[in-house]
Amino acid sequence: MTAPQPAYDHIVRLTGEHGIFEHADHTDPRRGHGHCTDDMARLLLVTAREQEPDSLTRDLARFSLRFLTEAQGVDGSFRNRRSSRGRWLDRRTVEDCWGRSLWGLGTAAARSDDAATRQIAMISFERGAQLRSPWPRAMAFAALGAAEVLQVHPGHLGARRLLADLADRMDGSDRSAITPSWPWPEPRLTYANAALPDAMIAAGDALGRPALLDDGLALLGWLLDRETLDGHLSVTPVGGAGPGDAAPAFDQQPIEVAALADACARAATLTGDARWSSGVVLAVGWFLGDNDAGAPMWDPVSQGGFDGLHQHGPNRNQGAESTLALLSTLQHARHLQPVSAGAPGAASATVVD
Repeated sequence: MTAPQPAYDHIVRLTGEHGIFEHADHTDPRRGHGHCTDDMARLLLVTAREQEPDSLTRDLARFSLRFLTEAQGVDGSFRNRRSSRGRWLDRRTVEDCWGRSLWGLGTAAARSDDAATRQIAMISFERGAQLRSPWPRAMAFAALGAAEVLQVHPGHLGARRLLADLADRMDGSDRSAITPSWPWPEPRLTYANAALPDAMIAAGDALGRPALLDDGLALLGWLLDRETLDGHLSVTPVGGAGPGDAAPAFDQQPIEVAALADACARAATLTGDARWSSGVVLAVGWFLGDNDAGAPMWDPVSQGGFDGLHQHGPNRNQGAESTLALLSTLQHARHLQPVSAGAPGAASATVVD
């Protein structure tokens, strides 16, 4: 199978005056459902990661950056819900929208080829990085943004402190749920699970903490093994999964696959181990139809991603989260060399540049 190039056609279709619409009825935006900061942060992340940005991706990056700066308060926290008319509908928090915003802002501050975008993103990142969240995934998302900043500003104190706090929290986390057969630091897998080991790997590398890096790689390996069935991904369903739960289970969410691709891509870059490149290939394959239903999870005509995988096929609505998960995964595919079919755990795939 050959991975398609990431394309923003459907994202443009979902874009309104104030943001990208969160939900869609097939390909048509559900305008009454409005916008969310989580999606705009994801949009900033993927547009900032484009190595050869064009005018469209630059415009989308600026658009998403403006949304995030309007969502952020002077204390660094973020609102998440916005109506189609531009009215904010909730209070600012340090929940996932905060963490995902810092991830997107940190990536834009580090990678954008536009000086104004880098400067504005860094100001907003620094404001948000003063805060901490009690929610593990919010902290993990924020830490991934901090790791991006440290790639280009290794002495950045705010980013370093945020990563150190995440690292200390993971080292001191409640281990009561952990057994030899269940090394996960929570009683159940929930959503975007690979973000936790991804953040551990990033923090261990950036802070020179090899034990944390090794723990993150081991945890990612366990998760990848658990979410692989008969040579393809069979990821944690929307209701989560715990010890003893059977696979496959539904419905499966593109965000889970994208999180695995993110973590495996980082692990592959740091270690050079073909196991992690194979993990990215499995993630791409899930979108292209190598999954529990044998059904493609994207629409080659609209370039949108389907919202969830059911037992007999996809939910054919093409919302923002699923489409951005597709784009994110395909971005990682572009940077892979073809994986040999003889490599341990490798999928048979060709990834094109």
